[in-house]
Amino acid sequence: MTMRVVSLVPSLTEAIAVGGGRELLVGVTDWCSEPGDLTAVRVGGTKNPDLPRILALRPDLVVANEEENRAVDLAALRAAGVPVRVTEVRTLPQAFAELSELLTADLGLARPGWLDAAELAWQGLPERTPVRAVVPIWRRPWMVLGRDTFAGDVLRRLGVRVIHAEHPERYPAIPIGELLAARPDLVVLPDEPYRFTAEDGPEAFPGIPAALLSGRHLTWYGPSLAEAPQVLTAALDRALR
Repeated sequence: MTMRVVSLVPSLTEAIAVGGGRELLVGVTDWCSEPGDLTAVRVGGTKNPDLPRILALRPDLVVANEEENRAVDLAALRAAGVPVRVTEVRTLPQAFAELSELLTADLGLARPGWLDAAELAWQGLPERTPVRAVVPIWRRPWMVLGRDTFAGDVLRRLGVRVIHAEHPERYPAIPIGELLAARPDLVVLPDEPYRFTAEDGPEAFPGIPAALLSGRHLTWYGPSLAEAPQVLTAALDRALR
């Protein structure tokens, strides 16, 4: 009998579908946008999943993440007898290890070629001149990357030193005045979770180069990791010209 899987993490939904497990997915979140032709039942958001709808799907496994999903929701699923696999991804090596274990050990799939390609893509990257950057992830209030984040580790490998990487919080709220006072060389503006654009974000940092980055390549751990070094490096280079 085919395993029935509900994914509560957009990047893991893509990883499972592209990794040969599309037919396993019976439920995904409203934010699971990749692949674009998924037909699985939508079960609400990552932070507010529809638990009765998930239970009605009779999943053999719910795939979650310790950062993207709320512990109270995962506890409720477990209390209802549903196995929950919670991933923890705070570094690139951890992402590769979790993806391999999830796809092969937990779901019984063959190790996908894109995972090998992604690991290879991040090996032997050319050394870049370090730049100090603030990395907002939200506005109103301003929130930035702090310590111990996957996106921060990705940026570090591309020569970007996140100014708030030693902050006690992982996603601290920092007033715009303090962000400017840090005198960054660069402001990195991803298009998720807040959708920063050329018209919404850079104007708050006058005189500072702004790199508009693809959130899927900066924060997702899945097939996009194979092209992420090239995509992110190109965007950083455009901002620093």
